[in-house]
Amino acid sequence: MNRLRKILWTLLAALREIFDEAAYQRFLQRASLASSPQAYAEFLREQERISTRPRCC
Repeated sequence: MNRLRKILWTLLAALREIFDEAAYQRFLQRASLASSPQAYAEFLREQERISTRPRCC
């Protein structure tokens, strides 16, 4: 049973990373914000800024 829980926890953690839920939670903690439509909009703007930043080499 313990092994099954570890597998499920790992699967859920992977899905949260894939769908940006974990990144949003980290953003909320870093910015000391509560989850709200405004906070999510700021998160999306930050993600857009990061993704359009030019990369070197």
